[in-house]
Amino acid sequence: MTKSTRAPEGGRADRGDQADIQAVSRVSQILSLFDPATPEVTAAAVAERLGLNRTTAYRYCTSLVAAGLLERSAEGGYVPGGLLLQLGAFAIGHRRVISLAPRHMQALSRATQTSVVLSLWGLTGPVVSRVEENVSTIVVVSVRVGSHLPLDTAQSKVFLAYHADQLSMERLMANLSGPARDELRADVERVRAVGHCSAMSTPGVVAVAAPVFDEYGICATIAIVGPDNTLSMSDDAPELRVVVGAARELTEELGGYYRPDQRAV
Repeated sequence: MTKSTRAPEGGRADRGDQADIQAVSRVSQILSLFDPATPEVTAAAVAERLGLNRTTAYRYCTSLVAAGLLERSAEGGYVPGGLLLQLGAFAIGHRRVISLAPRHMQALSRATQTSVVLSLWGLTGPVVSRVEENVSTIVVVSVRVGSHLPLDTAQSKVFLAYHADQLSMERLMANLSGPARDELRADVERVRAVGHCSAMSTPGVVAVAAPVFDEYGICATIAIVGPDNTLSMSDDAPELRVVVGAARELTEELGGYYRPDQRAV
């Protein structure tokens, strides 16, 4: 009688399940490579950082492009895709602040004649979660919902100043070069002192941001954005008072406590 060496059907299924789980884990590892300091990756970089051969890394990246989770950049690398941004914005959109913020954002947009941006903290930086555009002006600054903001923006500096996990914030800043890191740390300290931040977000565009708190701590930033020839970065700018006022009102509605600056603004 000959003994069969064929593997049981259950064993095949188990191996298949393990392969599926490993593939999902690998996709997660690839997507987690993106952060403010790494907005784009190449297949070679994926292979090096995850210990894969280049053929396997390239196959994963092209599959993620086909699924809409990644997109090819003009430089030939890979950047987060539309589906990934959409899913991220959808996930954070369930938070309570998203449902309460529109009324405050609309009033702020009318009062300042600017676009208003609400951002929530993502994995390694703020993610634009809602935008209220002011269409009554000739020049409208548009910000895409789902955009991941770099660390040198006003919204990022506010989060860095008040985030509960300061150790993680320090690690993010440590990824920057010496001069850029020192400048960012100085800006963050200033935010803690005054309770708000104004910064040039992109050339010619200014953002003025303030923190929004719920009962657990900072949950969002609210900011106005506009051309630098119409929006001042001065601490005595009238628009700044309106932004901070809106942040305070939204904080109170969320049951939070506006802690950063107890002086009258």
